Amino acid sequence: MKKLKMSIAAVLLLAVTFTNAQEKKKMEHDHGDMKMDHSKMMNKNSDANAEAIFSDYFDLKDALVGDDTKKAAHASTKLVATLKAFDKSSYTKEQQEELSDIIEDATEHAEHISESAIDHQREHFKTLSEDIMDMVDITGTKNTLYQQFCPMYDKGSAWLSTSDEVRNPYYGSKMLKCGKVQKEINK
Repeated sequence: MKKLKMSIAAVLLLAVTFTNAQEKKKMEHDHGDMKMDHSKMMNKNSDANAEAIFSDYFDLKDALVGDDTKKAAHASTKLVATLKAFDKSSYTKEQQEELSDIIEDATEHAEHISESAIDHQREHFKTLSEDIMDMVDITGTKNTLYQQFCPMYDKGSAWLSTSDEVRNPYYGSKMLKCGKVQKEINK
């Protein structure tokens, strides 16, 4: 009888061990699926972060088009925060390094814009625009953008816009339509 009880106990122990192993395997499989979904979520978050940066940049550009120093300062302060919050983790190591350099430089120029008179804001906006164009080259964008160019400001200066209609942020109301569309960006 003792042998029978030990055999039954051994069979039960084996059954429990087998069931636990099956549950563990199922959980690992489910966890693997979660990782895949998480990485997709990270890409969506990075896209959303980049789009937030672009949105703040366009608010700043529009403030300069409207010759509004205070709105430009406010928009650049907001841009600094979105630049600092950008999540680079879903990009390659090389892209992360490039994005870090771009963000560092763009943040510095946005900080200057938040503290300056409009002429100085426009000077920093030129370099900031170059940084944002470099960022778009890496991150892409869900919107169609237009790279526009003014040949008169500082020996030629470019900026991005969501419209193909030229509204010059470097001269504002003085020369509102000075410039042309250089290229359309669909990435």
